[in-house]
Amino acid sequence: MSNLQLYFAKDSSFSQRTRVVLLEKNIDFSPIEIDLQNKPSEFTQISSYGKLPSIKHRDVEIGDVELYESAVINQYLEEVFPEPALLPHDPIKKALARIWIDYANTRFVPAFNKFLRGKDAQEQEQGRKEFVEALLYIEQEGLSQLSGNGPYWLGEQFSLVDISFYPWFERLPVLEHFRKFTLPTETPRLQQWWNAVESRESVQAVANPVNFYLERFAKVLGEPNGVAIAQK
Repeated sequence: MSNLQLYFAKDSSFSQRTRVVLLEKNIDFSPIEIDLQNKPSEFTQISSYGKLPSIKHRDVEIGDVELYESAVINQYLEEVFPEPALLPHDPIKKALARIWIDYANTRFVPAFNKFLRGKDAQEQEQGRKEFVEALLYIEQEGLSQLSGNGPYWLGEQFSLVDISFYPWFERLPVLEHFRKFTLPTETPRLQQWWNAVESRESVQAVANPVNFYLERFAKVLGEPNGVAIAQK
């Protein structure tokens, strides 16, 4: 067994983040898929909140390191396995990257979730507004400012910033299907970025097909006709 064990779920967006990091860095790990409806005790001992992903890493000097929260895990992996780098070495650029990772976690993901899972039409509409605002902000203040002529957020370097946003773009077909949403025409740079990201081998390795998400969210959202419509 590897010195690093990853506890994950196939449909967990946050797990996908860490799985991509592990693949990009070519880190040997043992994947352990978790059924959140029937959590094994070894998992709950590591993740006291029951959160995915979680890792258990045996360090030869300090023993077992047990972590959860994808952003924390990914930065830990970046420091312990520094090559290939997924953050800039320059401290200013690294700080900017971390600001965008925080934006993904505190603004972008909550807007996506409110739009998709809002308890009523009013909350969903507020979510739509916040999500569109986030997309336009990313286009104008993120990609247009930082990527230059490169395909990724920070230019030529695929980074933790790209990985932090990636899973929710894979789920855009869910918004298209259940919320009649399409990316704004004012986001051409963002669409180019997504084309580059989804073609990466690591992303393709952890990606799920569109119907996987449509079936899952038809149940979550209580819309049983969603799958039938999608399969026409």
